[in-house]
This record gives sequence, C-alpha cells and structure tokens, in this order.
Amino acid sequence: MTDAAPASTELSAFDDGGPFGRPLFDDPSVRALSRVGVVDVGSNSVRMVVFDGAARSPAYFYNEKLMAGLGQGLAETGYLNPRGKERALVALKRFAVLAEGMNIAPLTCVATAAVRDAVDGPEFRAQVEAKTGLKLWVIDGAEEARLSAQGVLLGWPGARGIVCDIGGNSMELARIEGGKVGIRATSQLGPFRLQQIPGGPSKRRAEIVRVVKTLKDKIQPNRDRLYLVGGSWRAIARLDMERRNYPLTVLHEYRMTSKSVIETLDWIAANDLADLRARTGTSAERMELVPLAGEVLRELIRAFRPAEIDISSYGIREGLLYEQMPDKLKARDPLIEAARAAEITSARLPGFGKKLFTFLSPIFRGASPERLRLIKAACLLHDTTWRAHPDYRAEVCFDNATRANLGGLDHPGRVFLGLSLLHRYKNSRAGSRLEPLFTLLSEEQIQAAEVLGKAMRFGAMFSAIGPESAGTLTWQPRKKVLQLTLTPLGADLFGEVTRARFTGLASALKATPKVVQGK
Repeated sequence: MTDAAPASTELSAFDDGGPFGRPLFDDPSVRALSRVGVVDVGSNSVRMVVFDGAARSPAYFYNEKLMAGLGQGLAETGYLNPRGKERALVALKRFAVLAEGMNIAPLTCVATAAVRDAVDGPEFRAQVEAKTGLKLWVIDGAEEARLSAQGVLLGWPGARGIVCDIGGNSMELARIEGGKVGIRATSQLGPFRLQQIPGGPSKRRAEIVRVVKTLKDKIQPNRDRLYLVGGSWRAIARLDMERRNYPLTVLHEYRMTSKSVIETLDWIAANDLADLRARTGTSAERMELVPLAGEVLRELIRAFRPAEIDISSYGIREGLLYEQMPDKLKARDPLIEAARAAEITSARLPGFGKKLFTFLSPIFRGASPERLRLIKAACLLHDTTWRAHPDYRAEVCFDNATRANLGGLDHPGRVFLGLSLLHRYKNSRAGSRLEPLFTLLSEEQIQAAEVLGKAMRFGAMFSAIGPESAGTLTWQPRKKVLQLTLTPLGADLFGEVTRARFTGLASALKATPKVVQGK
C-alpha cells in the first residue's frame, strides 16, 4: 500500500542531514552506535533519551521524563499551558546541560501536536532556543505517524499491522508491512482534547465514534494486529497485567486479546484510580488520562476488530534512529546484535559464543528459525554474568534476559532465553523464586530450555580455546544416542567434571551418552 501522506513542512530546515544535523551511520557495516541524545516534546510529557551500544538494538544509556502537561487546555484556549511551558523550559534547560556533561550535544529535539497546533507554538520554539540553545523540530501528524511506526519496526522485525500512537492532543495511525510504513492518518483523539468536548460523556462518545469511523475508512483495517505506542496505552497494559496477575511486567511485546482489554477497561471503571495507581506505580498525571484513553481504545477495538493487541515501548525517538539506518543495518536481527554487543563488552572470552553455537548445533538440527535465533542469542550471552556472585549467577542471568531492553523478543522468548541461561549455571530449577515466570512456557519449551542450558554448561567448560578443538557432537534422536568424539586434546580435557556435565546433557535429552576417541 502506498503512502500518499504529505511530508513534514519542517524537513526543509534540516537539509544538512535531517533532525540530527549529521549522518549517524556512515558505514553500512557499523556495529556500534555512538552516544546520541533525543528529546521528545509531547503534549503531556517531555523526555530525554540517550542511546548507546549496538547499532541495530540501541541501549538506553540515559532516560528521563517530566509530565509537563504542555498541551493541557490547548483545545479550549488555543495556547500552550502556561505552567506546562514553565516546567518544560526548566526540563529542557536541564537536558541541555546534561548533554554537555555527557559530551553528546547538540540534542535532537522533536515536538509534536501541542507545539505544532498552539498559537504560541512558534513563540515557544524561539523561547526554547534562546534559553536552552535547543532547536525544536516540529513535525506534522503524518510525520509523527511515520516515525512512530518506524520505531515499532526498529524493535519488532517483521511487524505487520496497524500502529496506533496516542499522545495528549492527538492520535496517529500507520500501516506497516514488509519493513515499510504505508498509509497514515492523524486525529485529535488525545485525552487532553477529549477533556474539552462539551456536552458530557454522551457527546464525547459520539465524537470518538465519528472520528474512529473516519480513521477506519482511511486505514481499512482487516483483522490486523494492533501495535499500541504511547504512555496512556502502556498504563492500560500495565493495569491489564495487574488484573491478570501476569508474572512478567515488561511492557514491550506484551500481547493482549480484545476480550482481555475490554475486561480490563471495565475493571478500571469499577475500581478506585488512586488505588490502581499505587498498585502499578503509575503517575497521577498519567492515571488521570487513562479513562479517556480507555474510551478511545474501546471504540478502536469495536471498529477495527484487531486479531491481537501488542504494546510497543518504541516510538518516535526510536523511529528517528531507524530513519538514519542503512538498509543493511535494518535487516539485521536486533536480538542477535544486542547479544553480540553484550558478549563483546561483558564476556571473559568474546567470540567464544559463536564457537559454542557451532559446537552445539548438531543437537538442534531441525529446530525452527525462531528457536535457532534464541539458541544463538543464549550462546552469545552464556558468559556475560560471570562477575556475579556464584550463588546468584543463575538468577542474575535469568533476570538479565527477561528484563533487559531487548528488541525482537516476545515474552515467552524472554523466559526461554532466561531459563536456558539459568540451566547453564544450575542443574535444577526446582524451588526457584522465578517459577511463576515458567508458566509462560509450554512443557516442551521448558524441556528444550533445560537441554540448551545443560548443553552450554558442558560446552562452555570443555575447552578454553573453543569446544570444537576438543571434540565433536553427534546426536541420533531416533536411537537416543548422544556421541562425543574426542580429539587428542579433548582426551586430556575430558576429566570427571566434564564427564558429569556431558552425562547431564544426555540425561536431559533422555539419551545414552557415548564417548569415543577420534584421530
């Protein structure tokens, strides 16, 4: 589907390299991203994020947010909220000073609906530049939709469906498919705007229905997956987790059904917001907007009938980075790139993970591509927590895998990765405080994670040079025989502990261990 939406009118002001003013990725083969600071001036929040690390899967070196409420009351007055302007200016001045201290100036600053729609938006931009030295890049609704969608693509390879980004004063939609952003649409369905609709709940409901119908006519949903971007959506998702007693409170790639969301919206309406806020750690400013955002989401579900509803923690800020990436970089797997970067910076023997994966591959012949990428990521990460106390190393690596900022990894994938790394350091998972998380996996996945963990536990200590120098594995699944063919070096390395770990791996496979001497 082609994208006929107009480009942002602000782009011409950045002919020297876009909003960053410079190219971020000169070399298509680049692996590392130099530190980059981005500021998002929204209708509700003002946020500074500093990215660093793996180019395809940037880590959050620094992240600070202020709920300034810049766009509160805009629909009624036409002007930015005076108190919001004061708070935003103070925050932006702080961000500019922080950037100088981190040696990452100048910051790239993007402003959305509030600044672009306000009568005093241009005056505020000039004020920001005069007092902080920061230049605000004001984007229109179509560009906001495109950048948010690109943010989803950065963290979600193969994403296909409709991205819906809600802010304080607007809501944008964009179709994504094949790594590209298609048709886009923008609306004024932000909670701040909805607060100003006269006539009470019935009039507000009628306006939401009218606007959603217009959006539906343009986007043409067809039981698509719905990707939600924005703080209000994330707050609703966190409440959905609370209602369901969901064991993993990582919002990125949290998946919900339409039925579950409707039940959660009903549950929110029936409970005290202050109590829910305390239970979930949601800010008062954000919780105030949740009921209004919920009304919009309820109508989106009714009209769009999505096959699935997924939360994306990535949005405009990440979309700006994705915009700068060459195609070769975009094509890489963010999970593998992040795991590789972690190995380089944290493992005792960087490069060993690739050797380990190759050595263990015969055991996993026939595994699906999705399972193989998890196996590869685990091998790259298998030694990155070696500095932790031995008594806690297994749980530390589990926590790192399940709670780290990793793109391209759903919740079952996180737990599978974490459980395999736990078994890399520990034979048994019984009695672990982490057991509630294991419920996100099937019995087959739990068993497969244990096999992978015990395979890494054996292979990682077989030889310091690399396990391939000591022997090769042969797996006969029908005969249930796991054979290790030793090299002359391997014969010297195959001591009691090595034998015990090889036997443990065979036991996890429900196989007979066989050791032979090669030439």
